[in-house]
Amino acid sequence: MTEEAMLKGCIKNNTVAQQELYYMYSPRMLSVCYRYAKNREDAEDMLQEGFIKVFTQIKQFQNRGALEGWIRKIMVHTCINNLKKNKKFAESVDLIHAAGIYVREESIPSIVQAKQVVECIRLLPIGYRTVLNLYAIEGYSHKEIANMLDIEESTSRSQYTRAKSMLEDILLKKNILPEHLRKVELFAVNP
Repeated sequence: MTEEAMLKGCIKNNTVAQQELYYMYSPRMLSVCYRYAKNREDAEDMLQEGFIKVFTQIKQFQNRGALEGWIRKIMVHTCINNLKKNKKFAESVDLIHAAGIYVREESIPSIVQAKQVVECIRLLPIGYRTVLNLYAIEGYSHKEIANMLDIEESTSRSQYTRAKSMLEDILLKKNILPEHLRKVELFAVNP
């Protein structure tokens, strides 16, 4: 089934089209949810909640940009809303398997695999991890992050700076980032 046919079917609440869309995008969207969730079960719950929103809001998709990007945005907002609703920003983080991260930087040394970086990001406190994910990976500005998380823009900036520093320390301790590469920008970010 083509993406266009899936879209038309989903707009008509066709369960076959909805199932096809889910199977096509759920693995990548689960990877997005893993970066925000405390554990696999929370990530799966966020994924399900996100796809319910996708199917209820599919009529609003205007074919401007990629469908995957539109779905991803819904998933990120679902994860953020879930964290805010459950006040999980203060909780500690468990390390779980996560894959499918897209790191926007060409200068990352080849020894740093995306999976290793994700695992190290998951060690960050939830507030740091959330801001790092939103800014460095999703590409939101600090102003947008501040609005999403109901924090000051300066708080977003400082949490991002602290997250990068803490992530560098973790990468060094795990021998993923050699000492001579310390202070190498891991992510291409907007100023």
